[in-house]
Amino acid sequence: MTSQPAAEPLGAETVEQAVRVQLSKALGGRRGMLEAAIPTIVFTVLFLTTHELRLAVGVSVATAVFLLAARLVQRSSVQFVLNSLVGIGIGSLFAWLSARNGGDADQQALAYFLPGLIYNTAYAIVMTMSNLVGWPIVGFMVGSVAGDPTEWHGDRQIVRLCRNLTWMLAIPCFARVAVQLPIWIAGKAADDPSPMIAALGVSKIAMGWPLQILALAGMAWLLARDRTPVEQEA
Repeated sequence: MTSQPAAEPLGAETVEQAVRVQLSKALGGRRGMLEAAIPTIVFTVLFLTTHELRLAVGVSVATAVFLLAARLVQRSSVQFVLNSLVGIGIGSLFAWLSARNGGDADQQALAYFLPGLIYNTAYAIVMTMSNLVGWPIVGFMVGSVAGDPTEWHGDRQIVRLCRNLTWMLAIPCFARVAVQLPIWIAGKAADDPSPMIAALGVSKIAMGWPLQILALAGMAWLLARDRTPVEQEA
């Protein structure tokens, strides 16, 4: 009796092709990344230059609502716009809590940066642990849009590629924490934290989406090779 080869995972001939298609859907493509970045950048620039929390929130939310309306008119996914609103909301909450506890404008600004540091630290740790245990995070991103969260793990080549892609996503998080955490700590200890706040603002923008785009460019290079055949199992 002759056994037939199993269907190709995710309907692709190469590992890179399979992961590229699904990962593009998970990240939202160029438009999704821009929608997640623009409102956050607007909020950061306005808040750090004016120290007016309400103004920064209002303009950034208005920007996000405009992007959200465009998505609704086109009947497409609003996930990435909502992601940016969540980030703005958390940063605003920390700044507001600082103000409520008597913090001045500088202390509010430092509080605004704290969620980003916590997020990047946690994200880097989770991605590192996922690689160490053999279940890289990127694999779940692929599986979530492919309809089967764990199908990808049956192919060692896909697991290997997802592990490399996960490292590329983790590197920006490690870099942000390594640069921004010492500055934040110095700002908390300084009598005049203004220089540290300015440095945090510059690093947040410079090490935000520009650094993420570099990581995604590295991921795109890995995914553009199309040279790793999908394993066939009896």
